[in-house]
Amino acid sequence: MNIKLTLGERLKDLRVERNLKLEALAEQTGLSKSALSKYESDDVTDLSIYAVTTLAEFYGVTTDYLLGVTENKKRSDAVLSDLHLSDGVVDVLRNGRFNHRLLCELLEHPDFSRWMTDLEICVDGLVSDRIRDMNAMVEATRQELEKRYHADAEDLTMRTLKAAQINEDEYFGRILYDELEAILKQIKAAHGTDKTTSDGAAIEQARKQLENAQKFEGSPLEKKMNVLMGQIGIDYSKLTKEEQMTLLRVFNKSSMLKHRTKAGMRGKHRR
Repeated sequence: MNIKLTLGERLKDLRVERNLKLEALAEQTGLSKSALSKYESDDVTDLSIYAVTTLAEFYGVTTDYLLGVTENKKRSDAVLSDLHLSDGVVDVLRNGRFNHRLLCELLEHPDFSRWMTDLEICVDGLVSDRIRDMNAMVEATRQELEKRYHADAEDLTMRTLKAAQINEDEYFGRILYDELEAILKQIKAAHGTDKTTSDGAAIEQARKQLENAQKFEGSPLEKKMNVLMGQIGIDYSKLTKEEQMTLLRVFNKSSMLKHRTKAGMRGKHRR
């Protein structure tokens, strides 16, 4: 996940949000289609003030947002005191040591307010008395049965009454975890196409490389070389004999590969 969007990424996101094609954007802004395409590809060497201000006005955002000076699309009139943040939180937000964009997505998620409400109920113990009273009633019933009927503690009824008592920390821990997990899954899914997010392609590529390695005919060292070359995009089988021999001489200098190869050969001799 990218921490900070480039000018091109911001412009493209704003256009896609409005379902606009470059032709329509050019017609509505008076800027050429080729220039707009260049701006979105980050291939910008001559971005004019006129183009920045025109696009900012059209999209309803600040020029500072387009240029990456701020992450706020619209300048907020709120002063810091209106945000009700402690000095410690302000310091944390200013240090820049974590992904601020991800934090914003978490806070803006429609289910985050419900998660915060449940967190408040848990931390402030707003239902602790009711849970405690209910547990006390169930436990009193269990003890009365045990005393009056000498019921076995492992009896189904006795075990049921024991299991019916709620552990408040475990109960709310499960609720908070499940709610937060659902939010994070949705945020992760929204970033499924990000360049920095794994979409399973790497796993599929590794699987194919292993399949090819198994089919490859050659010495154990050559098989290792085939896999390693494949990881950097080189088809070992298409190298010339001279190139393969050069690589073999280089790889033979590896103490790790040499050790494993010798060990494998000693095993064969023993058999």
